[in-house]
Amino acid sequence: MTELPAQPVVYEVNTRVWLREVGRRTGGPAGLGDVPKDAWDEITPHGIDAVWLMGVWERSPRGRGIALWDPSLRTAFDRAVPGVEEGEIAGSPYCIRRYEVDATLGGAEGLAAARAELDSRGIGLLLDYVPNHVAPDSPWVTEHPEYFVRGTVDEVRRDPAAYLDTGTAVLARGRDPFFPPWPDVVQLNAFEPALRRATTDVLGRIGQVCDGVRCDMAMLLMNDIFARTWGQRAGSPPPDDFWPTVIGGVRERHPAMTFVAEAYWDLEWDLQQQGFDFCYDKRLYDRVLNEGPESVRQHLTADETYQRKLVRFLENHDEPRAAETLHPAKERAAAVLIATLPGATLWHEGQFTGRRTHLPVFLDRRPDEPADTALRAFHERLLAGVHRSGMRTGRWQLLECAGWSDNASAANLLAWCWAGPAGRFLTVLNLSDQPAQGRVRLPWPELDPGTWELTGLLDGERYTRSGTELTGPGLFVGLDAWGTHVLAVGRDRD
Repeated sequence: MTELPAQPVVYEVNTRVWLREVGRRTGGPAGLGDVPKDAWDEITPHGIDAVWLMGVWERSPRGRGIALWDPSLRTAFDRAVPGVEEGEIAGSPYCIRRYEVDATLGGAEGLAAARAELDSRGIGLLLDYVPNHVAPDSPWVTEHPEYFVRGTVDEVRRDPAAYLDTGTAVLARGRDPFFPPWPDVVQLNAFEPALRRATTDVLGRIGQVCDGVRCDMAMLLMNDIFARTWGQRAGSPPPDDFWPTVIGGVRERHPAMTFVAEAYWDLEWDLQQQGFDFCYDKRLYDRVLNEGPESVRQHLTADETYQRKLVRFLENHDEPRAAETLHPAKERAAAVLIATLPGATLWHEGQFTGRRTHLPVFLDRRPDEPADTALRAFHERLLAGVHRSGMRTGRWQLLECAGWSDNASAANLLAWCWAGPAGRFLTVLNLSDQPAQGRVRLPWPELDPGTWELTGLLDGERYTRSGTELTGPGLFVGLDAWGTHVLAVGRDRD
């Protein structure tokens, strides 16, 4: 097992879509064991620590059938991919029949080949786990009805959208507390000891073929959330929570296995305490997209230890494409922001080339879109520059940006620094559509009054300043709208 760095950079790939396009380019088979090295190169640019192959498990034929007959889904499919054909609708990757690699992707042998390819590059592999529900044709439905939240014959008769009659038992359909039931999945019972043991066993087996898992909607299994969703139907909550029990059991077999929680509702801290290495930082995503720099600054005042266990992102398969939601200059500024903060960083295949179509996960084909080569070059410089610098191995600190009585534009500047064995580094960005000026005082009293050089990691620009200025009134910064500086601070070489 590859042990991921303390703050990994992860690249999410829609596996079926990617393999389809690789096969179209090569004119050959499109299983995981057939991918040429240049295709692996494309999804492992310098600075990536792990690849998340989203959607490798066996999808449910029954769930696919439900999707094919759902008018609202078919409308969404056709909107994303006009003229999409039935054979291009694979079903949901989160309606899982069995945790076995889909035969159409190359099966277990194909995944082993993919992992070996990644391992040869020093890159880890993440896969999905869906703890809340399984497909209605999962073997568990008939073999282990005790794993599920149950209903009655009267309830399924009154509300067939919320319950499934298997012929031998009535089981609840999967849901979260704020939305109607999902029609294509069946609800597991997080309070059932046998289900917890089975989950631990499945994750233990998954841990043999990858280095970590991204756990879908992880907060739904927490005792208080589950009790609020299902009430007495689930039975009495056990004394121990779901995730400490499960993760503790898995780590007896795989101590270095990484657990990532898809998390919402401000439950990131709680899930960290329950054993997750990293949790989605959806709050930062929302603030960057929809709120101002002060909101982002306040978010970043949280304890550094907590922030190091968050996953920063600008898009993923659940969210709209960044190129669609952000002005191009703001997108670059936001990318600098998440790349230089503490925590894990999540990038999404197609994000670097400016794809705009938010593809439903049910589909295994996406529309052709022209690649933005300048955007790709920017992201590759950013990832490589941050990685080579080693900045994120040091200690991070949020900095103040001071302005003047007649110029309040410093309020739009955000600044932070890293200091450690790799050196000293400063990030400043203007999170607004207007020019901004301010001074940033560096928190390094050891900088003597001599001359210091500030070198741009992305553009190579050099600036020389005295240590007296840097630690006294502070570095003067003037940035255009959405402008950024990512600077290494070192002794003036001249």
